[in-house]
Amino acid sequence: MKQSIWIAVAVVVLLGLMGSAFVVREDQTGMVLNLGRVVRSDLKPGLHFKIPVVETARVFDRRFKVLNTAAARYFTAEQKDVSVDFFAIGYISNVADFYRSTGGDDKVADARLAPIITDSLRNQINARTLQQLVSGDRSELIAGQLAGINAAIKGLGMQITDLRIKQIDLPADSQIINDVYERMRAQRKQEASKLRAEGEEQSLSIRAQADREATVIVADAERDAQKLRGEGDAEAARIYGKAASADPSFYAFYRSLEAYRNSMADGNGVIVLDKNDPFLQYFKGDR
Repeated sequence: MKQSIWIAVAVVVLLGLMGSAFVVREDQTGMVLNLGRVVRSDLKPGLHFKIPVVETARVFDRRFKVLNTAAARYFTAEQKDVSVDFFAIGYISNVADFYRSTGGDDKVADARLAPIITDSLRNQINARTLQQLVSGDRSELIAGQLAGINAAIKGLGMQITDLRIKQIDLPADSQIINDVYERMRAQRKQEASKLRAEGEEQSLSIRAQADREATVIVADAERDAQKLRGEGDAEAARIYGKAASADPSFYAFYRSLEAYRNSMADGNGVIVLDKNDPFLQYFKGDR
């Protein structure tokens, strides 16, 4: 009987010890609640104890978390609509404040962080033009934002360490897209007109150069032809002169035959001459 009592006492003590001890890992931070009221917080990693039944322990991940939100729409300085997608990186800096403000629910924390960060970015985006927003240094856009954001979320028990803009888009229903496309079309048309004008100018230049070269070539060819014709006529005259000197009568006869052939080449020519004309002397029977 006594042994059974001691066993029961040992079991109760063991269960009490098990219910009073809890472990906080290296990547966690812990807190102890006494009837729902925070009595100890920001517990370091290791083995910790609490009063069974009366106290409860909560542990939270103290590693960096990424807050992803849906893309939000903003207006630039010239009242143009843009869609900005961003994310923030932070961690739990004060577990007691985090528990009091969110009940320890990460979704509640994200829901409270998002509008604070969005409003902070809106002030910066509203002060910039679309060109400055798209082509400017995005690190400048978020520079100085962290201090203001952390001051606004101090009561949440969280600390934001970095804020990054993932993408800046023009909303699909925005008139800006049509304006951008029209501007792009105008630029492409202007570029095409410029290229066509340059091509036409080059074409005219090439044609003019080709015409000049053709004129020079024809002139050179005509000059060479005149020279060759002159040389040929001179050579022919020399041969004719030599033949005439060797046999004047035969040369006269040959020239007359050439004249007859040229006069009657087409077969339809009609020559009206006196019968005693010298041109017909070789047709007479006494020759």
